[in-house]
Order: sequence, then C-alpha cells, then structure tokens
Amino acid sequence: MMNFEGLDPGLGEYAPGLHGGLEPGLDSSMDPRLDPSLLQAVELDPDSLAVPVSESMHIVEGMYSELHSVAAEVGIPVTATHFDLQEELLWMGNHRGHASSFFGPTMGRYSSFQVHMTDDIRHIQSMDTGVLFLTKTNLKCLTRGGLIMFDYPMEEGADMHSLILTDNNTLLMGGLQNYVAELDLTTVQETQKFTVEVPGVAIMRQSNRFFFCGHTSGKVSLRDLRTFKMEHEFDAFSGSLSDFDVHGNLLAACGFSSRGLNGLSCDRFLMVYDLRMMRAITPLQVHVDPLFLRFIPTYTSRLAIISQTGQCQFCEPTGLANLADIFHVNTVGQLLMSFDVSSSKQALSFGDSGGCVHLWSSAPEVSFNSYSRETELALPCLVDSLPQLDWNHELMPLSLLPMPLTSTEPLLSDWPTSLITPSPRRAPLVDPEILRTMKTVGFIGYAPNPRTRPRNQVPYKIKDTELEYDSYNQVPESPIGRDEEPHLYMVPKKYRKVTIKYSKLGLEDFDFKHYNRTLFAGLEPHIPNAYCNCMIQVLYFLEPVRCLVQNHLCQKEFCLACELGFLFHMLDLSRGDPCQASNFLRAFRTIPEASALGLILADSDEQTGKARLGHLIQSWNRFILAQLHQETLEQEGPQAYRGASSSTLGSSGESVIGRLFGCEVENSSLCRCGKETVRSSLTLLFTMHYPEQRSLDKMIEEYDFAEILKKSICLEQSTQAWCDNCEKYQPTLQTRNIRCLPDVLVINCEVNSAKEAEFWKAQTEYAYNKALKKEASEPPKPKEPLPTEWCLEEELCSVEGLTFDTQAEDMRHVWIPLSLKMCISKTQGLEVSSLSEGEELTESEEAEGASVYDLVVTVSHIQHARTGGNLVAHIKVGETYHQRKEGVTHQQWYLFNDFLIEPIDKAESAHFDVNWKVPAVLYYVKRNYHAKYDLRIKNPIDASVLLTEASLARKQRKSHATFIPLMVSEMPQASDLVGLDAEFVTLNQEEAELRSDGTKSTIKPSQMSVARITCVRGQGPNEGVPFIDDYISTQEQVVDYLTQYSGIKPGDLDAKISSKHLTTLKSTYLKLRFLIDTGVRFVGHGLQKDFRVINLMVPKEQVFDTVYLFHMPRKRMISLRFLAWYFLDLNIQSETHDSIEDARTALQLYRKYSELSHNGGQEEFRKVLKALYEKGRKQDWKVPDIDSADGQGSPKSTAVFPSVMGL
Repeated sequence: MMNFEGLDPGLGEYAPGLHGGLEPGLDSSMDPRLDPSLLQAVELDPDSLAVPVSESMHIVEGMYSELHSVAAEVGIPVTATHFDLQEELLWMGNHRGHASSFFGPTMGRYSSFQVHMTDDIRHIQSMDTGVLFLTKTNLKCLTRGGLIMFDYPMEEGADMHSLILTDNNTLLMGGLQNYVAELDLTTVQETQKFTVEVPGVAIMRQSNRFFFCGHTSGKVSLRDLRTFKMEHEFDAFSGSLSDFDVHGNLLAACGFSSRGLNGLSCDRFLMVYDLRMMRAITPLQVHVDPLFLRFIPTYTSRLAIISQTGQCQFCEPTGLANLADIFHVNTVGQLLMSFDVSSSKQALSFGDSGGCVHLWSSAPEVSFNSYSRETELALPCLVDSLPQLDWNHELMPLSLLPMPLTSTEPLLSDWPTSLITPSPRRAPLVDPEILRTMKTVGFIGYAPNPRTRPRNQVPYKIKDTELEYDSYNQVPESPIGRDEEPHLYMVPKKYRKVTIKYSKLGLEDFDFKHYNRTLFAGLEPHIPNAYCNCMIQVLYFLEPVRCLVQNHLCQKEFCLACELGFLFHMLDLSRGDPCQASNFLRAFRTIPEASALGLILADSDEQTGKARLGHLIQSWNRFILAQLHQETLEQEGPQAYRGASSSTLGSSGESVIGRLFGCEVENSSLCRCGKETVRSSLTLLFTMHYPEQRSLDKMIEEYDFAEILKKSICLEQSTQAWCDNCEKYQPTLQTRNIRCLPDVLVINCEVNSAKEAEFWKAQTEYAYNKALKKEASEPPKPKEPLPTEWCLEEELCSVEGLTFDTQAEDMRHVWIPLSLKMCISKTQGLEVSSLSEGEELTESEEAEGASVYDLVVTVSHIQHARTGGNLVAHIKVGETYHQRKEGVTHQQWYLFNDFLIEPIDKAESAHFDVNWKVPAVLYYVKRNYHAKYDLRIKNPIDASVLLTEASLARKQRKSHATFIPLMVSEMPQASDLVGLDAEFVTLNQEEAELRSDGTKSTIKPSQMSVARITCVRGQGPNEGVPFIDDYISTQEQVVDYLTQYSGIKPGDLDAKISSKHLTTLKSTYLKLRFLIDTGVRFVGHGLQKDFRVINLMVPKEQVFDTVYLFHMPRKRMISLRFLAWYFLDLNIQSETHDSIEDARTALQLYRKYSELSHNGGQEEFRKVLKALYEKGRKQDWKVPDIDSADGQGSPKSTAVFPSVMGL
C-alpha cells in the first residue's frame, strides 16, 4: 500500500486507481493519457510482445542495464510484478485483474489469464504447486498454466494489500482492516486472526527473528514469529510509509512526510534502523524521490532505491549516496507502479502505468533463480505426425489409437453386471468314506486316502457357480465404486463406519479436519464401548442436560453425571478437534446395572459384529436417563471436596432429568372379575409398539405416525397377571394413561426385527405415494434452498447419496413428522397429530393446553452384515451452541458419525431407508422449553481440592510422603508456572498387522491408563518442590506396568499393599481441572500425550512443552534425558523414570530456554539448537556415561551456558 497524495501531478491521475477501481471503460486506443511514442517503441506481435534488444547494446558485467521490455496490455497499469521462485518465469498483474507470465531473459509469453473480473492484482507469490494472486477481496491460487486450484473470498469489508508465506502451508494476509488473517493452504481455511493495534498493514517482511509489518500511518512494527504479538515499533515517517526492506541487522524504510496544509511530500531521507540495538542510526540522504527500495546483497549490502519517474540509485545503507550510481529506466514518460528483485539478484523488474514490464539485468546470460526447475512448455500438436500403425501386427497395442471419450456411449470396458459379479466356489464336501474311517486324536482327524480324486486337484465347473453363496448381486453397472465392498454401494460414505489410520506418529499426522470442518468436537471411536458416542453428543446438545451435569459434582468415585460434566467441558473448549470419552467409559464399565443389562461389550463382540447395536443403543438410552435421574436426585451427604458446591438438585428433591424427560403415568390393571388396580409411576421414555399382523399374506395397513405414537404411549394390552381377589393368575387388561406432557419426548423405535422393518418400510411407501398425489394436485412451489451459507464447501450442500429435487422427493423413505401437536383433553385423553411445516397453534388450542413438539434428534443404526454396522445421530444444533462456537445465531441439522461431522438438510434427518438405515431413537422437544430452566453454569470446582487429603493406601505413612501440599497462601494464580509429569500403565496391548512389504500397520493402539501424576511448584521459595504426587488406583486389569519407563511397580496401585499416596482418578482430575481453570501454565516434556491419556483439554497458550521448545522443524524430537545432559549436566532416567525428577528437569529446561532466548535472541538460539542437533548426531542421541574413561561429559560450560539455579 503506497500513499501517492501530494506527489507528482502526473501520478495523481492514477492515485484513485491504487485505492479504488479505474474507469471500467478505459481503452488503450481512447486513453488521452497514453503517450503515442510508447507504441512506436513496441512491436505488437500477436505471438510474442517481446521487444528485442538492439545488437549494439552491450551489458557490462556487474552493472544493471535494460535487457527487455514487454507491453502486456497497453494502457493498463502494471500493479504487481514477481519473479517466480521455482522456475525461470516473470509474473505481472495489472489494474484490471489480468495476469501474464514471461519465460526467461527473452521474455517470451508463457501464460496469460484473468484472475479477477474487476479488482486489481495487488500481490503475487509463487509456490511449488502454483501461484497466489491477492486482490482486494479474495485470494486465488492458480497453476502456472491458469487452472484454478482454489478461490478464497475475504470477509465483508476486507481490503487486502499484502501477504507473506510463513512456511510451505501457511500464509498471513494484511490490509487496511484492523487484523491480519492466517490461512492454512492445505485446507484453505482461516486458522486464526491476529488483531493489530495500528490498522493498515500494507507491507509485510520476515526474518528469522520477527515479522515486520509496515503500516499506512508511517510506522513499522516488529512481531513475534509464534504469537504475532508486537515486540517493538519504529515510528519511521510522519505521513505515510512507501516501502521498506530488511537484511541482516538492518531495516531501511522510505516514505512521505507531512507538510502541514500542503499534504504529503516524498522524504529524501531513508530511515535506517539497527535491529540489534532497536534504534535508528544516521538517516541516508539520497538524490531521487524514493518510492521503492530493496536490499540487493551481492558483494555488499547495497540498497536499490527507485523513484516514481524511473530513476534508480544504488548506495550502501551506512554510507553516502553517490550521484554516479544513478541510472534511469526508460518508461517513455510513464510512472513506475511496481518493482521486484529476482532471488539470484541478477535481474530487476519494473512495471509502469503504461502497461509495460521492463527487465534489467547485471549479466547477459541472466537466470532468475540459482537453481530453477525445468519449465513445462506447451508441446506442438502431434496429431498430424502420428506413426503408421500396422493393424495386422499381433503385438500392436490398440491404446495407441487416439479415441475421443464420450459420455453418451458406454465403454466396451464397462462390462455388464453378469460378467463382473464375483462367483466364489464353495470348498467341495469331504468324501463320506474319509469321514467314516476317520479317527480323531484331540482336535485332529486321521483317515486313509480313498484315492477317489487326483491329489491336490479339484474339478473346475464353470456352469455350476453358486451365486447364492454371497449376495453380490447389487453391484452397480457403472465402474464407479467397484473398488469398494459391493454391499456398501447404497450407503453414502459419510454414513459408513469411520476408522483412524495410525502411523508411527500415532494420531499426530491424521487429518481429522478432512472429516470435520465445523467447530464442533467429534468423539474418537477406538475406545471399548464407544458405540454410545452418538448418544453422548445427543445429551450434550440438549442445553438443560449440558448445564445440569456441568454444575454437578458429588463424592462418588464413579459418577456418570460428573464424568459427563467433565467431558462436556472438553467439548465446549474444543475448536473442532476430536475428544475421547475414555474417563466416562471407564466409569461406565464399573456400574453394575450396565453390566447386568448387557451394555458392556467385549472387544470381540465389537469387532466381529455380534452386538445388535440398534437394540443396544435403545437400552443404553433408557439406562443413561435413569442413571442421571438417580445420581442427580440423590441427597448429598458430607461434601466430597471441601467447600465444593453440591449439585443444586440434591436439595430440591426433584431432578432436572425428571422435569425434562419425566412423565407421570397411570397404570391400570382390570381383572375379568371386575377388580381394578391403579398405580402411578414416572417414566422417562416411551417405546413404540406396532400393530400385530394376523396373517403373513395380508397386506400391511396404512397408519399415521401420530396414531402409532398415541397407541404406544396410551398402551392397552392383555396379559396374565395375579389377582388378589381371585387369588390366581387371570387374563388382565392393562392400560396406561399419562397425566402430563414431558418437555422432551424420548422414543425408542424398537425396529429390531424384519417384521418391524417391513412395517416401517410399508408406511414410508404410503407416505411417499400420498405426497406424490398431493403434489400432482397442487401447482408446483419453489423449493427452499439449502443453507449454503453454513456449508464450508459447495460439495457439502449436495447431500451425497440422497437427492431432494421436489417436495414429494423429500418424503421418500420418510414417515415421521418434523413436528407434532400433543395435548391432554379434559377427559384425560391424549391427542396426538402431525403438524405441517409453518403451521402454528390456534388460540383455542393454546387455551386447551396443547403443545408443539419439534424433532431435534434421530439416532440410526447403519447396517453392515459383517461388522454389525455403526450408529450415527442427526442433531438439530441450537442457537446457543452456534453463538459460542461461531459467534452467529443460527439453527442447523448436523450428522454426527464419531469424529465425522457434516451439516445436512432437515429432510435427511427423517429419512430412513430400512435396507441400510434403521431408526433407533427419536427426540422431540417442546417449543421454547428452555425458558423454565436455569442455563447458567457455575464451576463447582474450587481451591479446596488442592488441600490435604487422606490416601487410599492402608500402609502409607507420613514419613513416606513425597510432596508438600499447597498452603492457602500458595494458591496458584493465573500465569504461574507448574511443572508436570505423568506416568502410565497399559491396560490393553496394541493390535497391529505386518504388511507384505515388511511395514507394520496399527489396527488398534494400546489402551493406556494414568498411574501417577506429579506437579511441582514453578516459582517462589519452594520452587521445584512437589505439591501433587498422586498414584492413581485402578480397578481394571493391568497387562504391563512399563516399570522401565514409568517407575510403577506391581502393587503400587493396590490399596491393600501400596505404600504410596494412592488416590482416585477423579480426585486428581479435579486438581488438574482447577489448575487449568485458574490459568496456570504447565511446563513438561511430551505434555500432549499426557493430557490426552488423562483426558483433559488444555488451551495451547497454557502449555510450554520442552519437546517443541528445543525442536527444529523437520527434525527429530529430542528426549528429556539428552536435553538434561546437554544443557543442565544432569544424568536422569539412568535406571528408571521418576516423575518428580522429570517435572523438575522440564522446569529447569524451560528456565534455560528463557535465558537463552532472552540473552541471545532467536538467531543465537538457533545456533544453540544447531549445535544441539550436531552433538546428538555424533552421540547417536545416547547419553554417554558420565564417569566413562574418555571423560566425555556434557558440553555445558559456564561461559556458554550459565548455570541454572537448582531446584
């Protein structure tokens, strides 16, 4: 961004063009400002517009002279030029959004294409795969041939001017707005925004220490490479900044000074700053009016200063300018608008207001880059020069014949289904003679060979193929999808079971964003019993339930309400990263009722598909509501955590779960003798009951969903029951009526057999036919468009595998209504009816107490014959969740399939094709039901959790204490340092397979459990002294204590024989949650894995991980032991690991890092890291014996590494 106000009057005509748009009707032939002499010097050749250099021109080696000039578009100002960093190409962009590239020093035209229809191109940046073009309102990436790779629009009101690549996949963009945006080029998504104190970031540069931002106000700010926080600021010019550049320890800037009422004038003094002392040195006076400047460090750090009229001067930034060093760019009276220097420093490019690009060079054989890759040039058409093909030659491949590919005719290679259907042959039956004479020893049978068949041969009968052996008869005729399992072809990909691909880095390089581009958090599926992930999401998106469990805290060790509250807190903090419900499922496995109901699956059941997931999730739904109702209803005894506020439900005697889901029902039993027994109870959900089919041949009758629902709620059935009056079992008529309507109506669909599936399928057909007839009788209505503004990509809005073209098509496979009207009449009779979209209650219906229920949740079982399928949920996410995550008020349906989350259309939520998608659970909520509930969340965890507590171990003595609890005066504050380390044990071993190429593929990672957590003080007189050193008791079987790495021995976690300070996981979890909520900063080594296993979500700004502090990009991670030996001269972990020692060492390493970064700066710290990696390679990353004979110890010396205070 350059401010040209107050400059040469000739440039003033173009000044509006730099800030707005040039006249759209500007034409080169009619432009009065176009100098006719320009056309005399340029030959407009249609093949190439290059102007050859006259033969008499002689380029002096080392001196810059004009090599070529090219007129790209005559009369259209060239607003950006750029030398390609990978190939020998020069790029230019003009005021009308057109880009062109020229090849090599001869500047032959390579490519030309339109980037933007109206806006000017303001910045060009080449990458390995393409070229980035920045305009005012968008960023576009195209290949060097002009094919679009992506088009990223900016936010409304953005006015972008500059960009800079921070690494291969990330860039920063700045402009006249008050923020700088960071963009991930891999996903083409904005990752974060950095607010700038001084708006108008028009120029950006980068060194190995800082980001440099040039502002339109005349200031240059220096910002941290990681956090983008401002570290220093130079007030260079009083008017505006024109250009600046950075080289080594020098920063040079040119700009405009304010001249009072006369506006701005170009300042002939360049401001030069020393970045070591962060102050200005003697300004450099030059003899031209500087508009651009660049460092051209060849033999010396010389500066090139360019004026608007084409004058160029070279000078040293700390010396005096010499008039002899001035040369002139022949622009034929036009003004220079852009300037760039090649990476080899051999070439300069200038773009002027007349549409010309000038190439200057310091050598006759100029190369733009030191090592350029070969440019792919367009090949001439080879159709006329095809070789003669001998049709009679047997080995001549027919693929050499050029053939157009048409989409209307089928290909010969697209074989029909009958020819491509796999026909596996059954193994032949064992000869009866062998079975008759066989003798069994153990499980092995021995028999003589009757020799009725040839040895190792089986007759191959083509005609006797058994198609019924496997149901592969539904393979589509198109070759699309043949590489996938045939019985999955009808299931859209987003509904299929998602799995995590593990690598040697575990989950670090798995792209979860590919599956979830929203800000909501998915759940990982690899944990045992994770089939309930979809129902956990359902409960989370019910606002009263979320607030209830997050306010709940009790003294029970395994409380599902507490664990759900902890998990929901993580889902709140996550910004699209997946979470795992490991602690919740750990507590779930300990509940006896869950085991009795068969809700806890063995690993073999999950993997082999033996579990009936549809029936299972309905039982789980009934169990979790009853369990939460019981846990939140219980009166709390003595406080488990001193001072922690108990659940607000404990004292009220009424559970929020009961108020939300509960419905008081009246069960009546009428015996044939006339005696009637009436009992009242509370039910939390209802189960669908379908009418009995008397005959298999009889056609299924048509029913309305509301009718079936009413009969299921007000159930009537005859059964044998005990009658006290008759004193024997008698046929009894049992009826059920409800006295009130629940706020949330939960329905278990009970489609658990083929019989119910056929009934559901028939009803969807009836509903679809009815919709077709209705649509045929009514004039067509325009369909409501999909909410594309909430889709992150256009592809997301086209629902894969499902098309909704018309309103009748919306009703295909749909039976359940999106809204219901329910009321209880004065005669205590329940009335249920479907409510069409947009229909509201009348005043009389509201007076009678009628309520409208909207569908918000559907849980489906996706069928799969071999694996048992998977469970998914459609959830209508409310406004409050979008407000917290995205800052917008909006409602939207989403599909939740473990860690895959996608927005969907509302019609898809009620779509059930029972061939592959079977309904399991439905949730209807009363409109505006939130109003009667307190939705505030008060964190129930307070500082009392850190105070002294008793150990579970019976043998522990105070003399064995390894930590000193915090005193009240030592309570941590925000930004306090805490050293942390955790040790783990293995509950389940890793499952892996060995591929044919010898590599290992992880199928299921090992399941770890935290065994010890240590926290040490990070400041104060007791710095380094532990205040938490908890061993975590576990009731699950440990298969490997990992003693060599964890220091945990068998018996340490057993309360009967342990001498350690043994606590529950919940107790220690609360301590860490309190520290996180307080805002302390954790220091440790490998904390990412520690927090993952502990199941905690910690904001990134609260974690200082020494693994990454002492790490160079694209290099290996360094162990704590090697870092301690190298920097601290400590020999740790020699025999086994100790978490107190590791936490202290990490804290000391952080102090060392702070010391090195502060004293020497980033450049010196990089040298230290290089020396560290060099030493590591020499040592093979092994710590030598400190007392070895060669005396090779730590390289630490007091001169280079000042000693760190021991903890």
